[in-house]
Amino acid sequence: MDPFTIIMLAVLAVLIFFMFRNSRKRQSDARELQSKVQAGARVMTNFGVFGTILSIDEEENQVLLETSPGTVLTVHRQTIARVVEPATVAATEVDSSESGGEPEFGERVDEAPTDEAPDTKKSDD
Repeated sequence: MDPFTIIMLAVLAVLIFFMFRNSRKRQSDARELQSKVQAGARVMTNFGVFGTILSIDEEENQVLLETSPGTVLTVHRQTIARVVEPATVAATEVDSSESGGEPEFGERVDEAPTDEAPDTKKSDD
């Protein structure tokens, strides 16, 4: 066997390995999502509609989804793309005096820069 054939077989083996690995990962992600999909969960569908699950019909694979008060949609269970969890964003402000007076990259400076130079001319009066 020549080296080119060996390299091609090795590349093929690596591609097959990653194909199986990605398939298993997708299956585990789907199982995890289905375990989180319960009545009362806030979810997003494949087509971008956000809502709260009212009930799940296991036999028909249907989900009653309340998108706004009084508006209930019936969607297939597999259209639930993800469970939306409340985001916890910790906003931290950096004081410019802490950073040595220099603004961070992209940081807005509250004071407008002045182009006035100090008067260095002496008058001969």
